[in-house]
Amino acid sequence: MAIDPLKHLPILPRPVYGSAQALPNQALSYRHQHDWAQLSYAPHGFLHIDTDRARFVALPQRAIWIPPGLSHSVKSTTDTVIRSLYLDTRAIALNWTECRVLVIQPLLHELILTFSTLPIEYDESGPQGRLVQVLIDQLADAPDVDTVLPWPTDKRLLRVCQDQQQYPDTNKTLLKYSQELGISDKTLSRLFLQQTGLSFRQWRQRSRLLAALPMLERGERITDVAIACGYESLSSFIATFREAMGITPRAFALASVR
Repeated sequence: MAIDPLKHLPILPRPVYGSAQALPNQALSYRHQHDWAQLSYAPHGFLHIDTDRARFVALPQRAIWIPPGLSHSVKSTTDTVIRSLYLDTRAIALNWTECRVLVIQPLLHELILTFSTLPIEYDESGPQGRLVQVLIDQLADAPDVDTVLPWPTDKRLLRVCQDQQQYPDTNKTLLKYSQELGISDKTLSRLFLQQTGLSFRQWRQRSRLLAALPMLERGERITDVAIACGYESLSSFIATFREAMGITPRAFALASVR
């Protein structure tokens, strides 16, 4: 099991920390937290971060912001490349209090990669410090993307969500679930909106799309992935995937191959 490299670090040596030479970029699959904000970036492959309330997924050229003190675990596929930054939010003008998935545009991508080559104690008053400030400015302006699967706290609703996760091809209706749970479908529908901010249909669609990602990354046929994730037609799967992810399933699969 990977060990948290920051566990015994009392303070960050600089407001932004993330030297590739000093920081092994590993996915820590056990629950942990940091005293600093974390930006987990996947230039290649994809990773997801689980908290008590949601799963946040970063496709290639996406990153996940994790606020200080939030308990989370990280999982990634075998060939995922991770670049992590740790930021002292008391020293920089950036203090988002919730997890968020961010689009890493080309300039910010290059800034992150360049920063990873700097010395741990970079010169804050010289060109290196100015590069860090541009990085922070670009990060502050990075747009959000909604590859988030919120988790409910209601135990009845959680059973529904877990079933959908385990069997993404199931066509079980909300009415069928409500009958099994002994509550009305209207009550169950209302619970979905209250606890996840999504309707049952929206939550199931997002869950299916996220279930498709590891299959596509493994190189499985797109038609087989569509069927395994409960889509009635290939065209429906492609259109839904492109609308939600911004790329086609084929483009994602190709981007996952180095």
